[in-house]
Amino acid sequence: MNGRLVKWDDAKIHVLSHVVHYGSSVFEGMRVYKTAKGPCAFRLQEHTERLFNSAKIYRMEISYSPEQINEAILNLVGANNLEECYVRPIIYRGYGKLGVDPAGVPVEIAIGVWPWGKYLGEEALEKGVAVGVSSWNRFAPNTLPSLAKSGANYMNSQLIKMEARRHGYVEGIALDTFGFVSEGSGENVFIVRDGVLITPPLSSAVLPGITRRSILRLAQDLKIRTREEHILREALYIAQEVFFAGTAAEITPISSVDGISIGAGRRGPLTTKIQKAFFDIINGEVDDRHGWLTPVPVYSGVPV
Repeated sequence: MNGRLVKWDDAKIHVLSHVVHYGSSVFEGMRVYKTAKGPCAFRLQEHTERLFNSAKIYRMEISYSPEQINEAILNLVGANNLEECYVRPIIYRGYGKLGVDPAGVPVEIAIGVWPWGKYLGEEALEKGVAVGVSSWNRFAPNTLPSLAKSGANYMNSQLIKMEARRHGYVEGIALDTFGFVSEGSGENVFIVRDGVLITPPLSSAVLPGITRRSILRLAQDLKIRTREEHILREALYIAQEVFFAGTAAEITPISSVDGISIGAGRRGPLTTKIQKAFFDIINGEVDDRHGWLTPVPVYSGVPV
């Protein structure tokens, strides 16, 4: 926290911190994977770049450079002797004064790391998950900035997730304010139609996902045609395949939408091909041809 290694139970903030009352935070989610060459962070630089972009949108001045943040993340993983883990850097407005105007409130930063398994379940990568289209829309343009990964945005995500679980689904898919498919509560969405991989454009209130970007690159490698275009709700029902993509969810197939089976009701062939290409790289089983993996150095300090 703010440049110091702090034990898990001592990582605390004041109850009157600005972030507690107004959701004034931006954050990232990234993974460190166990590879044959040791633990490696996946697309570390790109995640940190998005963190700084989010902070810029919300006028949050960061007192550290991207290089310092990257070094801190790697050192923290090493200090905890983790072979694989989830990483959560967060920039937030801390304790100073209350009121919507954040002027004069200190901007603080913390990084947490912990083991975290498959976000939507271990079996989901093959069998897929049942999802429902949410009654909650993603935010309209010029309301909350969807390009920023901010804490406030995830109040919308909580509504989507809670509604989905209440209706018996694992996850929900939100539409944008124009009725087009946007994304899940914390995942980007892809569909397969006539052999083409399609995902909504960023203008559909979509977070610019790092995994999303990786899939588009892998599809290019695999000679799979891709398009970014508006997706109608009913296009989900008649797609040959649908899957989620994200740091937590990785690449998780969707078996049904609103109770309507997608394809064979489990992982499809194109999803399988992309999954394999993705996991082969992050597990170090093939050459890291895109430079996505950053090795975690051996830490010589005191574990936290």
